[in-house]
Amino acid sequence: MSAPHPLDNPVWWSLTGPHAHLAERRGGALRYPADVSPFAAVPDEPDTADWAGVAELAASGTEPLLTTGVAAAPPEGWETFFSVEGVQLVDDGLAAAPDAEAVRLGAADVPEMLDLAGRTRPGPFLPRTVELGTYLGIRRGGALVAMAGERLRPPGWTEISAVCTDPDFRGQGLAARLVLAVAAGIRARGETPFLHAAADNTPAIRLYEALGFRLRRTTSFVGSRPLDPVPAV
Repeated sequence: MSAPHPLDNPVWWSLTGPHAHLAERRGGALRYPADVSPFAAVPDEPDTADWAGVAELAASGTEPLLTTGVAAAPPEGWETFFSVEGVQLVDDGLAAAPDAEAVRLGAADVPEMLDLAGRTRPGPFLPRTVELGTYLGIRRGGALVAMAGERLRPPGWTEISAVCTDPDFRGQGLAARLVLAVAAGIRARGETPFLHAAADNTPAIRLYEALGFRLRRTTSFVGSRPLDPVPAV
């Protein structure tokens, strides 16, 4: 049998690899801190103890836990409260390059980043999400109008995420420029860019494919929780 591919369970490989310093663990279950990312993960073939760990982690956080990449369904006594079909795309010839107008975003920019993400809804973006990697933005008149950055980091790979543009500035190619600039930084580390998108977000998928991403696989983003929650400790 071939070895597991990191992109088949990217949350797990991130939290056991480059993002291990952020991991909250209960046995074989792992999650990001609730103010960093809602993602949690179990091993490729989780057992009863792993799912019990997920239940404990769910009790310790305030955000929903989303798992992706594992085909195994939760055990009896669990419910699915969130499910989105998605696609996973990988670099297949991106014209990655730095962008002279792109600026590095950090902790001081988080209020603006949260505001932009809240208005454009590119996916989960929380007060400490900026700690996951490099985030770049473009400002106009001093205001942040577009951004993109890094999220999951399974070994050898980095996910591009939080790609969004203020509605008043769409149609100018800002998102594409930022994706290519973030990809350039990823490649400079010797890693390969990849990303996820909702399967029904056809405009975004067309943009990514035009930039040089190709479909690797379909996937699901699923939130599951026990019907009888574990009391918070």
